[in-house]
Amino acid sequence: MNILLLGSGGREHALAWKMVQSHHCDQLYVAPGNAGTAAFGNNLPISVTDFQAIGDACIQYKINMLVVGPEEPLVKGIYDFFQNNPDLKRVIVVGPSAQAAQLEGSKAFSKQFMQRHGIPTAAYASFTAENLEEGRAYINRHSLPVVLKADGLAAGKGVVIANSTEEALAVFTEMIVDKQFGAASEKVVIEEFLSGIEVSVFVLTNGTDYQIIGHAKDYKRIGEGDTGPNTGGMGCVSPVPFMDETFMKKVEDRIIRPTVEGLGRENLTYYGFIFFGLINVNGVPYVIEYNCRMGDPETEVVIPRLRTDLVALFAAMDNGTLRDANISFDERAAATIMAVSGGYPGNYAKDKPINIPANLLQNQDSMLFHAGTRREGEEVLTNGGRVLAVTSYGETIGEAAAKSRAILEKISFEGMYYRKDIGFEFPC
Repeated sequence: MNILLLGSGGREHALAWKMVQSHHCDQLYVAPGNAGTAAFGNNLPISVTDFQAIGDACIQYKINMLVVGPEEPLVKGIYDFFQNNPDLKRVIVVGPSAQAAQLEGSKAFSKQFMQRHGIPTAAYASFTAENLEEGRAYINRHSLPVVLKADGLAAGKGVVIANSTEEALAVFTEMIVDKQFGAASEKVVIEEFLSGIEVSVFVLTNGTDYQIIGHAKDYKRIGEGDTGPNTGGMGCVSPVPFMDETFMKKVEDRIIRPTVEGLGRENLTYYGFIFFGLINVNGVPYVIEYNCRMGDPETEVVIPRLRTDLVALFAAMDNGTLRDANISFDERAAATIMAVSGGYPGNYAKDKPINIPANLLQNQDSMLFHAGTRREGEEVLTNGGRVLAVTSYGETIGEAAAKSRAILEKISFEGMYYRKDIGFEFPC
């Protein structure tokens, strides 16, 4: 079949790398793609939110399947756009309806959903400009630290952990009154701070059946030792050592199954990935957030460990045979390290030439995934804050991370930075 993949990051490069390995994939197109995805398919200069242009491309290139990488087109309703167009309804869309995508698109919606279905999560309240003073009073009464979240999509930057009441009040005002994140912070969710280790679990579902396709731990902070500002993610490791059979049974019984059953009970149309952002609090999993797509850089570590044909899984999701799918994993550990532009997550320069030595990846234990790159003639240039990700296999997380660091030491561009301590909790 012909497949169109939407997106331009490391997640999309990893998905492209995996999908072209399937005998079900005849031709891959990526919109808009990056310098790395061009090695696996044809990049198309189309925005991920230009639904009409995406639909036209599907007709022109006889697309059978649309795989949606980022969250924005899902929240804006690309699934519904295809379902409501008689010329596009035949296309299998890997991604939920706009209503179901509110699990990520609205923090308040997801919290209410979890509350209705008894899914463990932090206690919370939500506020808007209309009840601003109630929100301030709530903050004044709240224990510390306290978590403030912009309700809508804020490019991963809409969450603040405030350690003082004064800081929380200032952030609350910035979000709602000063419109720090525009429409995304018209509503703010204030929630209890949970102390533990954050992990992510990834599921593919058709809203009735599901399969767990992997789990990972990512590293959000820019600085080593988990210091400094949050980023979109500086690296990932998988599998997470404490996520043993006992813990995963709790996750499945208390979180995954009730979530999928809840989708069915509420008639929410869901075909695609669910990203469960969890926190392990003394052996008990709680949901921090849902995402309605794969994560980045989690995809770059989860997908290389998935041995099962991904396109076949998408087809099974669509035709009702997902529960019968045989999921298998590479037993080795994997570690992903992200190289970013100087100044990220703040202001950073683009269009810096990237030096990637020829024959860099002769060792099949490592993969290079492009994130923020573009090609100009023979040169590959930086085109984002997160530029490249290197994923390596190893018998241990420490060994896998060491291999990824060794690859990154041979790559260079002006201002390049990466954390040298990814996986530091799991050295062996």
